[in-house]
Amino acid sequence: MPTKKSAYNLSKIAQNIKKRRLAMDLSREELAERAEVNYNTIIKLESGANQNPTISTMIGISEVFKIKIEDLLK
Repeated sequence: MPTKKSAYNLSKIAQNIKKRRLAMDLSREELAERAEVNYNTIIKLESGANQNPTISTMIGISEVFKIKIEDLLK
């Protein structure tokens, strides 16, 4: 059975989250708190270790950055 290819590039999400977090001068802890997600979630997302971020995580992060979720996927 062929494996399903992801519709988005996870490494791009990781890069975008880290880039935007640093541009806002936020620590990982601050982003986690504001996005209402676990600190380890931020670490795993930025490192690319989280292969399946939840929609609630993506919503929380995008709200902190004041962007659409789609902008994290580009």
